[in-house]
Amino acid sequence: METINQVFALFRLNYHNQYYAAWSDAEQVKQVKRLWLEALAAYPTAVILRAAQHAIESSDYLPTLNKMIDACRFCLTDLGLPTPYDAYREACLAPSPKVEASWQHPAVYLAGRDSDWFFLANEPEAKTWPVYRGHYERWASRAAQGETLQGPKRLAIEAPDTTLPSPDEQTSNLAMLRKEVGL
Repeated sequence: METINQVFALFRLNYHNQYYAAWSDAEQVKQVKRLWLEALAAYPTAVILRAAQHAIESSDYLPTLNKMIDACRFCLTDLGLPTPYDAYREACLAPSPKVEASWQHPAVYLAGRDSDWFFLANEPEAKTWPVYRGHYERWASRAAQGETLQGPKRLAIEAPDTTLPSPDEQTSNLAMLRKEVGL
């Protein structure tokens, strides 16, 4: 709640007239703050404050809740997460096998996996983008809350045994091979 109070204090200072025109009484401000608190709960404090600063720097108008959520998504890039659309493009353009691809962040891979790689590759963007975005936002929120996401597990292939059999074993193997082929 302290973070939301700080955000609204920044908005009151920067958008004074718009702020009071939008939220004229104290009870209304309390309700709006409660709504914003619920909607922004998935984002860490630092991201919310940075998003408020970003909103102030990039717009002459008091941001709506939707604009604030967009600003929070944008600020996730500070945590090493690509923007949702950049993540979507990375997932769609990644070569197969997907496990072997080099991912900018594990959330990109996990959202692609949850969206279904075949679906992403074979359906139009109008269908796949909303599905991918929903999965990515879920994984990005988990990362923003401090969870360490694990990308694909790569299985190491053991190096082949390069030791040669002894001369006696070679002779024995050759004899068995000749017998099998009928020589």
